[in-house]
Amino acid sequence: MPIFRFAASLLVPAALALAAEPSRAQTTLRGSPASVDRMYQQARSHDLTFYRTATGVRGAARDGDLVRMSGNADYRLAGVSHPYALSITRTFVQRLARQYRQTCREQLVITSAMRPTSLRLANSVDRSVHPTGMAIDIRRPTNGRCLTFLRETLLRLEREGVLEATEERRPPHFHVAVYPGPYRRYIGDAEAAPAGQRSASRPPAPRRDTYRVRQGDSLWEIARRHNTTVDRLRVANDMRTNRIVAGQVLIIPAR
Repeated sequence: MPIFRFAASLLVPAALALAAEPSRAQTTLRGSPASVDRMYQQARSHDLTFYRTATGVRGAARDGDLVRMSGNADYRLAGVSHPYALSITRTFVQRLARQYRQTCREQLVITSAMRPTSLRLANSVDRSVHPTGMAIDIRRPTNGRCLTFLRETLLRLEREGVLEATEERRPPHFHVAVYPGPYRRYIGDAEAAPAGQRSASRPPAPRRDTYRVRQGDSLWEIARRHNTTVDRLRVANDMRTNRIVAGQVLIIPAR
């Protein structure tokens, strides 16, 4: 009996070590259903719009809800079909790319940004946050020094709770979802724009209002009441027809 008890006592630490493996795996940039849930819940808690079509994306960019990613000396875009993102996501890219270039002496490469739900890829997940503009894909560098820097930086920021990052293999890239509120607080800048990247004379985009449709309302009446047009209402709400129903919540585009 003492021998069996001694053997059992050896098995307990081993079992605890095995049980701890999943928690350690969460800090190695490996994707999981839990990480997908965290990204999706962040998008919902920030009340982000999941844009369905390219028309809706362009309308959001025109209204100032999304911004264009054009690249600069520190980063470039490769094969990006919709080069738009949330302003805070672009800020993240600009800051990361500046540090990356200082370390690696080469540009960071962005391979995907906004991706409306109508443009779903074969390897995308059901609850992808790419349609919100909060996520970008970064090409995995072949330079060992650059790869180490990127991994360590993303891991550190993930531990800070300001983003979720996953290293994908096919094709090799990093999927990064930036959490708007936490990242703004992390960089300590409510405007979320680095020095020299925004004109001091350009005011921030006006905040959008919403309107809950009442019985008997028409899109034309709502547009007239809010000093806008039917076309702008349809673009802001990604609508294909003028049909509305009571209880529906419409985004009123900024004037």
